[in-house]
Amino acid sequence: MKTFNCAAILFDLDGVLVDSTGSVTRQWRRWAEEQNLDPDEVVEIAHGVRTIEIVRRLAPHLDAEAETLRLEKREADDHEGVSVMPGAADLLKAIPIGCWCVVTSGTRYLANSRLKLGDLPVPRVLVSADDVSKGKPHPEPYLMGARLLGISPAECLVIEDAPAGIRAAHAGEMKAVAITSTYPDSALQEADVVIRTLAQIKVSVDGGSRLTIRVE
Repeated sequence: MKTFNCAAILFDLDGVLVDSTGSVTRQWRRWAEEQNLDPDEVVEIAHGVRTIEIVRRLAPHLDAEAETLRLEKREADDHEGVSVMPGAADLLKAIPIGCWCVVTSGTRYLANSRLKLGDLPVPRVLVSADDVSKGKPHPEPYLMGARLLGISPAECLVIEDAPAGIRAAHAGEMKAVAITSTYPDSALQEADVVIRTLAQIKVSVDGGSRLTIRVE
Protein backbone atom coordinates (compact mmCIF):
# COMPACT_ATOMS: atom_id res chain seq x y z
CA MET A 1 0.00 0.00 0.00
CA LYS A 2 1.15 3.53 -0.81
CA THR A 3 -0.19 6.64 0.96
CA PHE A 4 -0.36 10.22 -0.28
CA ASN A 5 -1.39 13.27 1.72
CA CYS A 6 -2.72 16.12 -0.39
CA ALA A 7 -5.33 18.86 -0.67
CA ALA A 8 -6.75 17.99 -4.09
CA ILE A 9 -6.93 15.32 -6.77
CA LEU A 10 -6.61 16.34 -10.42
CA PHE A 11 -8.14 13.79 -12.79
CA ASP A 12 -7.46 13.25 -16.43
CA LEU A 13 -10.76 12.35 -18.11
CA ASP A 14 -10.48 9.87 -20.98
CA GLY A 15 -9.10 6.58 -19.73
CA VAL A 16 -9.39 7.67 -16.09
CA LEU A 17 -12.98 8.67 -15.30
CA VAL A 18 -14.48 7.57 -18.62
CA ASP A 19 -13.47 4.54 -20.65
CA SER A 20 -13.37 6.03 -24.14
CA THR A 21 -10.24 4.36 -25.48
CA GLY A 22 -12.19 2.49 -28.16
CA SER A 23 -13.80 5.67 -29.46
CA VAL A 24 -10.53 7.60 -29.44
CA THR A 25 -8.71 4.81 -31.25
CA ARG A 26 -11.45 4.37 -33.86
CA GLN A 27 -11.61 8.06 -34.72
CA TRP A 28 -7.86 8.54 -34.90
CA ARG A 29 -7.53 5.49 -37.13
CA ARG A 30 -10.27 6.84 -39.38
CA TRP A 31 -8.52 10.20 -39.57
CA ALA A 32 -5.11 8.61 -40.24
CA GLU A 33 -6.53 6.63 -43.16
CA GLU A 34 -8.12 9.79 -44.59
CA GLN A 35 -4.73 11.53 -44.43
CA ASN A 36 -2.78 8.53 -45.80
CA LEU A 37 -0.91 8.14 -42.52
CA ASP A 38 -0.02 4.96 -40.64
CA PRO A 39 -2.95 4.40 -38.22
CA ASP A 40 -0.81 2.48 -35.73
CA GLU A 41 1.73 5.28 -35.51
CA VAL A 42 -0.98 7.92 -35.12
CA VAL A 43 -2.79 6.04 -32.36
CA GLU A 44 0.49 5.46 -30.52
CA ILE A 45 1.05 9.19 -30.04
CA ALA A 46 -2.55 10.45 -29.91
CA HIS A 47 -3.65 9.39 -26.41
CA GLY A 48 -3.28 12.05 -23.74
CA VAL A 49 -2.19 14.82 -26.12
CA ARG A 50 -4.23 17.74 -27.47
CA THR A 51 -5.83 16.98 -30.84
CA ILE A 52 -4.70 20.28 -32.29
CA GLU A 53 -1.06 19.47 -31.53
CA ILE A 54 -1.29 16.08 -33.22
CA VAL A 55 -2.89 17.63 -36.30
CA ARG A 56 -0.24 20.35 -36.49
CA ARG A 57 2.51 17.77 -36.14
CA LEU A 58 1.23 15.17 -38.61
CA ALA A 59 -0.77 17.24 -41.10
CA PRO A 60 0.63 20.80 -41.09
CA HIS A 61 -1.09 21.52 -44.41
CA LEU A 62 -4.54 21.34 -42.76
CA ASP A 63 -6.44 24.05 -40.88
CA ALA A 64 -5.62 22.68 -37.43
CA GLU A 65 -8.47 24.42 -35.59
CA ALA A 66 -11.12 23.34 -38.07
CA GLU A 67 -9.75 19.80 -38.18
CA THR A 68 -9.75 19.60 -34.39
CA LEU A 69 -13.41 20.60 -34.24
CA ARG A 70 -14.26 17.97 -36.84
CA LEU A 71 -12.30 15.22 -35.07
CA GLU A 72 -13.66 15.94 -31.61
CA LYS A 73 -17.23 16.18 -32.91
CA ARG A 74 -16.75 12.69 -34.30
CA GLU A 75 -15.45 11.48 -30.94
CA ALA A 76 -18.31 13.09 -29.04
CA ASP A 77 -20.83 11.40 -31.34
CA ASP A 78 -19.13 7.99 -31.09
CA HIS A 79 -20.70 6.39 -28.01
CA GLU A 80 -19.93 2.77 -28.83
CA GLY A 81 -18.23 1.16 -25.85
CA VAL A 82 -17.90 4.47 -23.96
CA SER A 83 -18.67 3.97 -20.28
CA VAL A 84 -17.78 5.17 -16.79
CA MET A 85 -14.58 3.64 -15.48
CA PRO A 86 -15.18 1.13 -12.66
CA GLY A 87 -14.94 2.88 -9.31
CA ALA A 88 -15.03 6.41 -10.78
CA ALA A 89 -18.44 7.47 -9.46
CA ASP A 90 -17.75 6.21 -5.94
CA LEU A 91 -14.32 7.83 -5.87
CA LEU A 92 -15.70 11.24 -6.86
CA LYS A 93 -18.40 10.99 -4.20
CA ALA A 94 -15.71 10.43 -1.55
CA ILE A 95 -13.90 13.69 -2.35
CA PRO A 96 -15.23 17.02 -1.02
CA ILE A 97 -16.51 19.47 -3.62
CA GLY A 98 -13.72 21.87 -4.47
CA CYS A 99 -11.01 19.30 -3.75
CA TRP A 100 -10.96 17.79 -7.23
CA CYS A 101 -11.02 18.87 -10.83
CA VAL A 102 -10.69 17.51 -14.35
CA VAL A 103 -7.71 18.34 -16.55
CA THR A 104 -8.21 16.93 -20.04
CA SER A 105 -6.44 17.12 -23.39
CA GLY A 106 -9.86 17.16 -25.07
CA THR A 107 -11.90 20.25 -25.83
CA ARG A 108 -14.49 21.53 -23.36
CA TYR A 109 -17.22 20.38 -25.75
CA LEU A 110 -15.86 16.84 -25.77
CA ALA A 111 -15.25 16.79 -22.02
CA ASN A 112 -18.80 17.91 -21.22
CA SER A 113 -20.15 15.33 -23.68
CA ARG A 114 -18.18 12.56 -21.97
CA LEU A 115 -19.27 13.60 -18.46
CA LYS A 116 -22.91 13.90 -19.51
CA LEU A 117 -22.84 10.52 -21.23
CA GLY A 118 -21.43 8.91 -18.09
CA ASP A 119 -23.80 10.80 -15.77
CA LEU A 120 -20.75 12.07 -13.85
CA PRO A 121 -20.73 15.43 -12.04
CA VAL A 122 -19.24 18.40 -13.84
CA PRO A 123 -16.56 19.78 -11.50
CA ARG A 124 -16.29 23.41 -10.51
CA VAL A 125 -12.92 23.47 -12.26
CA LEU A 126 -12.46 21.86 -15.67
CA VAL A 127 -9.31 22.61 -17.64
CA SER A 128 -9.62 21.65 -21.31
CA ALA A 129 -7.53 21.94 -24.44
CA ASP A 130 -9.30 25.25 -25.12
CA ASP A 131 -7.90 26.81 -21.95
CA VAL A 132 -4.16 26.34 -22.42
CA SER A 133 -1.53 27.34 -24.94
CA LYS A 134 0.61 24.26 -24.30
CA GLY A 135 -0.81 20.80 -23.69
CA LYS A 136 0.56 17.77 -21.88
CA PRO A 137 3.41 16.79 -21.41
CA HIS A 138 3.89 20.51 -20.65
CA PRO A 139 2.79 21.21 -17.05
CA GLU A 140 0.56 24.18 -17.98
CA PRO A 141 -2.75 22.22 -17.85
CA TYR A 142 -2.14 20.78 -14.39
CA LEU A 143 -0.67 24.00 -13.05
CA MET A 144 -3.78 25.84 -14.24
CA GLY A 145 -5.98 23.27 -12.51
CA ALA A 146 -4.13 23.78 -9.23
CA ARG A 147 -4.30 27.56 -9.57
CA LEU A 148 -8.04 27.57 -10.25
CA LEU A 149 -8.58 25.33 -7.23
CA GLY A 150 -6.46 27.73 -5.17
CA ILE A 151 -4.09 24.97 -4.11
CA SER A 152 -0.31 24.70 -4.30
CA PRO A 153 0.87 22.27 -7.01
CA ALA A 154 2.88 20.36 -4.42
CA GLU A 155 -0.41 19.69 -2.59
CA CYS A 156 -2.01 18.04 -5.63
CA LEU A 157 -2.19 14.40 -6.72
CA VAL A 158 -2.76 13.60 -10.40
CA ILE A 159 -4.46 10.47 -11.74
CA GLU A 160 -3.49 9.70 -15.33
CA ASP A 161 -3.54 6.97 -17.95
CA ALA A 162 -0.91 8.28 -20.37
CA PRO A 163 2.85 8.92 -20.24
CA ALA A 164 2.35 12.51 -21.47
CA GLY A 165 0.08 13.24 -18.51
CA ILE A 166 2.47 11.68 -16.01
CA ARG A 167 5.29 13.84 -17.34
CA ALA A 168 3.06 16.92 -17.15
CA ALA A 169 2.25 16.18 -13.51
CA HIS A 170 5.88 15.67 -12.53
CA ALA A 171 6.96 18.77 -14.45
CA GLY A 172 4.45 20.65 -12.30
CA GLU A 173 5.93 19.09 -9.14
CA MET A 174 2.89 16.92 -8.50
CA LYS A 175 2.72 13.22 -7.65
CA ALA A 176 1.10 10.96 -10.24
CA VAL A 177 -0.93 7.74 -10.02
CA ALA A 178 -1.19 5.87 -13.32
CA ILE A 179 -3.97 3.51 -14.33
CA THR A 180 -3.38 0.77 -16.92
CA SER A 181 -6.54 1.44 -18.93
CA THR A 182 -4.83 2.68 -22.09
CA TYR A 183 -1.14 1.82 -21.81
CA PRO A 184 0.53 -1.25 -20.28
CA ASP A 185 2.29 -1.11 -16.93
CA SER A 186 5.66 -1.01 -18.68
CA ALA A 187 4.81 2.33 -20.35
CA LEU A 188 3.74 3.97 -17.08
CA GLN A 189 6.77 3.39 -14.88
CA GLU A 190 7.45 7.12 -14.53
CA ALA A 191 4.38 7.32 -12.27
CA ASP A 192 4.72 7.21 -8.48
CA VAL A 193 2.44 4.18 -8.40
CA VAL A 194 0.58 2.16 -11.05
CA ILE A 195 -2.92 0.70 -10.53
CA ARG A 196 -5.32 -1.45 -12.53
CA THR A 197 -8.58 0.07 -11.28
CA LEU A 198 -9.79 3.16 -9.44
CA ALA A 199 -11.28 0.85 -6.81
CA GLN A 200 -7.72 0.51 -5.47
CA ILE A 201 -7.85 4.16 -4.36
CA LYS A 202 -9.39 4.95 -0.96
CA VAL A 203 -9.92 8.55 0.18
CA SER A 204 -10.40 9.82 3.71
CA VAL A 205 -10.82 13.42 4.81
CA ASP A 206 -8.66 14.46 7.78
CA GLY A 207 -10.53 17.46 9.15
CA GLY A 208 -11.03 20.51 6.97
CA SER A 209 -10.17 19.46 3.43
CA ARG A 210 -6.93 17.51 3.89
CA LEU A 211 -7.06 14.22 2.00
CA THR A 212 -5.34 10.96 2.76
CA ILE A 213 -5.13 8.77 -0.32
CA ARG A 214 -4.40 5.09 0.17
CA VAL A 215 -3.52 3.09 -2.91
CA GLU A 216 -3.90 -0.63 -2.39
